[in-house]
Amino acid sequence: MASRSCGQPLDRSVPVTLNFHPDRMAGGRPILVGLAQDGVYRSQFVTGTGNGGLTAHPGGDRWRWESRIFGGAYDSVPGEQRPVYGALNFRRQETGAAPRFGSAHFRLTAQALERATFCYPDSATEPADFGVADRMSLIELAESDSRDALDDYIEAQVHGPVLLDRHLEALVLDPSFRGTAVEEAARRLPCRTEWHSGFRLTLAELRRHADYRGQEFVDLGAEISRDGMLDPRIIGDAARTGRYATQSLKRVWHCLARFGAPPRSRLCDEM
Repeated sequence: MASRSCGQPLDRSVPVTLNFHPDRMAGGRPILVGLAQDGVYRSQFVTGTGNGGLTAHPGGDRWRWESRIFGGAYDSVPGEQRPVYGALNFRRQETGAAPRFGSAHFRLTAQALERATFCYPDSATEPADFGVADRMSLIELAESDSRDALDDYIEAQVHGPVLLDRHLEALVLDPSFRGTAVEEAARRLPCRTEWHSGFRLTLAELRRHADYRGQEFVDLGAEISRDGMLDPRIIGDAARTGRYATQSLKRVWHCLARFGAPPRSRLCDEM
């Protein structure tokens, strides 16, 4: 990957973030409970869950993308040895670099940069532009592009284990989870808990963007909303009822993440 990269060294204060939904289940356990018990952040090849396409299996799209990017290096290894995916938060967004994949994020230590590779755009697009910490031209490429806000991130692949007690600076949560089991579980993790300003979307605003993901998802958002509002906790509660298709709720989340995000700002303060 280094030989396919160019540019100047990356500012080591720019973090990699791993966005995810903190109130979902993974392996039959609440995701934060499982993380606390296992002590390691695992890839979709291990968990079988994710907030993008669920194609992490031999011959699947994720397997094929990794085979292409990494020259087959991971083709025959166990899932535990495969990279985990995040994004480079060069814009210092308080909600993480890729909120498309969830309202919460882990912010990794600078150590992660030394064993991360990067591409732009997402690996699903079969990109031709790559980077490593010592050769990073992708920021200029991303800044000159005009992609939708949910797709405008530099993907990061972190190689080697991501250990919660060594490689995390913080877990950053949406304020809709204050006082919930999510916050309680977060306090058991070996990293500090922080809060960003929050995703919130009124139904009136949602209806103004029916062309973004489609009218059916506006209607679904209206059905699960509370007091004319959507937030991450509301969508998570709907997911746990089992009444709604996961892929449909994902598109409602895209609308909330795209049009209900807080203003872009620097990383939030510890609370």
